Amino acid sequence: MTYILAIDQGTTSSRAILIDEKMRPTRTAQQEIKQHFPASGWVEHDPEEIWKTVRETCLEVAAGTDVAAIGITNQRETTLVWDRATGKPIHNAIVWQDRRTAATCAALKKTGHEAFVTDRTGLLLDPYFSATKLAWILDNVDGARARAEAGELAFGTVDTFLIWRLTGGARHVTDATNAARTMLYDIKIGAWDADICRLLDIPMSLLPEVLDCAADFGTTDLLGGATPILGVAGDQQAATIGQACFKPGMMKSTYGTGCFALLNTGDKPVASTNRLLTTIAYQLDSTPTYALEGSIFIAGAAVQWLRDGLGIIEDAAQTGELAQAADPEQEVILVPAFTGLGAPYWDAECRGAMFGLTRGSGPKEFARAALESVGFQTHDLLDAMQADMGHASDTVLRVDGGMAASDWTMQFLADITGAAVDRPTVLETTALGAAWLAGMKAGIYPDQDGFAARWALDHRFEAQMDEATRNRRYEAWKDAVRRTLTHP
Repeated sequence: MTYILAIDQGTTSSRAILIDEKMRPTRTAQQEIKQHFPASGWVEHDPEEIWKTVRETCLEVAAGTDVAAIGITNQRETTLVWDRATGKPIHNAIVWQDRRTAATCAALKKTGHEAFVTDRTGLLLDPYFSATKLAWILDNVDGARARAEAGELAFGTVDTFLIWRLTGGARHVTDATNAARTMLYDIKIGAWDADICRLLDIPMSLLPEVLDCAADFGTTDLLGGATPILGVAGDQQAATIGQACFKPGMMKSTYGTGCFALLNTGDKPVASTNRLLTTIAYQLDSTPTYALEGSIFIAGAAVQWLRDGLGIIEDAAQTGELAQAADPEQEVILVPAFTGLGAPYWDAECRGAMFGLTRGSGPKEFARAALESVGFQTHDLLDAMQADMGHASDTVLRVDGGMAASDWTMQFLADITGAAVDRPTVLETTALGAAWLAGMKAGIYPDQDGFAARWALDHRFEAQMDEATRNRRYEAWKDAVRRTLTHP
């Protein structure tokens, strides 16, 4: 049997998934990635650890199999710069969650640059994106700017760095979805933006070539032969593809470290008036399909905080049981602004807060508050999306990611949003999206319509909460957020 190898390089781990001719995941290997926090609000990864974990997981799952092609999906916006001659990074990877450039973004806003940046890129001026992270590296690593101007350095998001390593430095490329998250790419004309590069003093020689999501990204000898890399998409776009959200109006929400909801808007970018992002959902045959995106920085990371920060759980699976057993009379609210708040607030400086604590509040109430915060934040995104589209609709959320496996969390999500929540039989939608891109390009997998026809429902969660309770609880959430924001 012929297989597609999907590389899923995420924020907390690297995974390799072997997917067969019928698009079924058959073998998985996973290794955790260490999180580095050198200062408050700073988050970094070791690029060599990223490469090591990807290489080792790929070799583990691919041993003894015929791999026809490789698809890559990755944590987006995370920024790397390396030496073109040696491939050696000049600094740790600055992770998408990192907020060190908040003051830079605030200064650019103050001088009136946000409207022009948003018009070109669909993004807001925020430290979330790659551009100011790249500028920071050039400004703070000895000799980096001079070396960049001399053409000695290369920039890339994680996909670009992995392709460079996989191809032995032969290819410096990315795809349109990852390029669209850098805040350096004009999503309307499909090109790097010289004006933004000048604004941030970024030499354009640093930037990779931009390809379709299904394209020839080069070949690797990692698996013993010459294996082509034929599919690349940022993780949230890959999940949108894996959920077969190919028609305008279709929506997916991924619950991993953060939460990311994408609404397919078709062949025209929709400018948000509610502080959502306009982005590229995918690009095939040189034609982009656009999306509105709401980005929540903390979802599953709140559960990690319960485990690693507070030590009140040993395993993420415990949170649902604790939440179920929590005191129903206590309505503890967690605003998980550990690294600021994303859409639709975009407050880089606010920090997390807990409201409604009583003497009786304990691990059960903390666990419930952490899970409920995901539902409340998704409600924020749905409201903003419906306002941008100009109408309220009977939204169906296609969900995936690690938290989607929690029945308790998905039921609360349906309850608090009032939307139906559809969980597919295959939760590996991110890897599946990357694999489909590569397998379709290789001629092994069906086209869009054939792929969409194979999407299968595992369970639909319907709202059970009455509207009055839903409205009361959501108003309490919004009040808690107002108290947390630096500029309510």
